[in-house]
Amino acid sequence: MRTQATRKFQEATDKRSATVTRSGWNWSRIRPIAFWATTFVIALELAAGSVWNLLTIEWVEVQLHHLGYPHFFAYILGAWQAGAAVAIIAPGLPLLKEWAYVGAFFLWSGAVASHLSVGDGLQSWGVPLMFGACAIASWVLRPADRRLPETRLRRARPADAGPDGVGPLEIRPRSWATRPRAWIVPIGLIAVLYAVSFLTLPVMEDVMREQAVELGWIDR
Repeated sequence: MRTQATRKFQEATDKRSATVTRSGWNWSRIRPIAFWATTFVIALELAAGSVWNLLTIEWVEVQLHHLGYPHFFAYILGAWQAGAAVAIIAPGLPLLKEWAYVGAFFLWSGAVASHLSVGDGLQSWGVPLMFGACAIASWVLRPADRRLPETRLRRARPADAGPDGVGPLEIRPRSWATRPRAWIVPIGLIAVLYAVSFLTLPVMEDVMREQAVELGWIDR
């Protein structure tokens, strides 16, 4: 009787472990895909935004005027957007990445707040809200080599052990290094993002002008 109960308990435990393992395996495959998908979205938006702001296209001028911001604000945004796009895509540089993510979140949450403050509807603030959500998702899903240097706990030497024979825990930073060849793909990706931003600029100007007309910000 006891043997049969033990066998059933073991089978149930094995099934639960297999389910947990399978779930963890699936997440380990989904997570990098989700990370790069959200990262690509925000990097493309930052790159395109920097081009639009630095060239100060009509949509930018109209939107700044509508929200009550000065003209030179576009150049400030454009410069920081370019830096954030590079920092987020580049390998390593974990501290810069933290600042880039924070800046991106402030950018898009500020855009949402600005549109809400002047009474704009979802059509205006829904897009920056989506980009802000993607920035949060990318930050949460980023792999270990894109985070600040992690710390790990290790036991102190036996000579430092206390009366109970267990030494205090020490924190030691993990070292990380970035190989030069690791920059090839990020540089290529940045180049592609900016190439796409410039090549699609004429089309996007027409699209955004139509949107500005529909919103009533300018006359046709």
